[in-house]
Amino acid sequence: MTAALMNTYQPLALSFTRGLGTRLWDQAGREYLDAVAGVAVTNVGHSHPRIVAAISEQAAMLLHTSNLYSIDWQQQLAQKLTQLSGMDRVFFNNSGAEANETALKLARLYGWRKGIEQPLVVVMANAFHGRTLGTLSASDGPAVRLGFNDLPGDFVKVPFGDLAALEQVQQKHGERIVAILVEPIQGESGVQLAPPGYLKALRELCNRHAWLLMLDEIQTGIGRTGQWFAFQHEGIVPDVMTLAKGLGNGVPIGACLARGRAADLFTPGSHGSTFGGNPLACRVGCTVLEIIEEQGLLENVRLQGERLLSRLRAELADNPNVLAIRGQGLMIGIELKQPIRDLTLIAARDHGLLINVTRGKTIRLLPPLTIDEREVGMIVRGVGLAVTAH
Repeated sequence: MTAALMNTYQPLALSFTRGLGTRLWDQAGREYLDAVAGVAVTNVGHSHPRIVAAISEQAAMLLHTSNLYSIDWQQQLAQKLTQLSGMDRVFFNNSGAEANETALKLARLYGWRKGIEQPLVVVMANAFHGRTLGTLSASDGPAVRLGFNDLPGDFVKVPFGDLAALEQVQQKHGERIVAILVEPIQGESGVQLAPPGYLKALRELCNRHAWLLMLDEIQTGIGRTGQWFAFQHEGIVPDVMTLAKGLGNGVPIGACLARGRAADLFTPGSHGSTFGGNPLACRVGCTVLEIIEEQGLLENVRLQGERLLSRLRAELADNPNVLAIRGQGLMIGIELKQPIRDLTLIAARDHGLLINVTRGKTIRLLPPLTIDEREVGMIVRGVGLAVTAH
């Protein structure tokens, strides 16, 4: 790392110069199969010709005007997202953390409108919602919170997937609770899936107590799990949902969607963003959604995700260091009993495969939604060799 950069990352000794589809090439010209996709960002692949054309054409026409004026591409993207999700309104910003901050502001306003002076939001153990002070407060884990004392205390934490704990919290803090914020799948904590029926039970609980159900779909949204949004697997609709990552395929964009009572909480001046929803980002977002529809990528995610999960389980069944393999669609975690030092570098250097290890010992696979059967085989072989040989 150059001394001119702040010491916030520990990047591998790899630098890429070109990407196309599911592949990346380093400075020496070596090819890699990308099973990280920029951490669930380049969902339709690197340098997709439709994305390249949209960026090039829009950059030559208009990049920015600000939200002082109407933006046609913003309105088109908002209309498409609300149609796909069943939500009513959208606020655009530039990142997942900003989208979650927007959701937390909605929760505060909701409580204020109800006359609750000190509203509480229920959050989950091992959650991750961003790096701002507000989203850090809603997240868990000593590593991300170390050194940031006196964080906003408007949250009460319960174990992920534990409905009994939610009932206890309701009995203790019920009059102050205004919302539940939850990831359908906890990505940063090792691809932890909610128990079947959990989101539906949360929906019923929120309905019963007039709480907002707020879903962080920043990593699970835009087709990652085989549906447009992970909540659609359980046939529910949240009150608030946040998106980012795959919506822009590498162009920064975030979105907070709301419906019903939550959709009308903001009034002019209560929130804003200088760059949010600019013509470039929103045109790219529209193009991403078109590509996913036209190429049938949701079905491909379901097909290749099931194939990848079953083949990994077969390949690693006898490996003594593999504790669990879990996932949904193309969001898969392989939990190891003991961490393998420099596993991400080993996979890249020895097998031409880019993987990510989160929470120290869980391999996280987030390949582009465009992978095919042959590439599934390459991922399985690469992971198997990396884990077994070391």
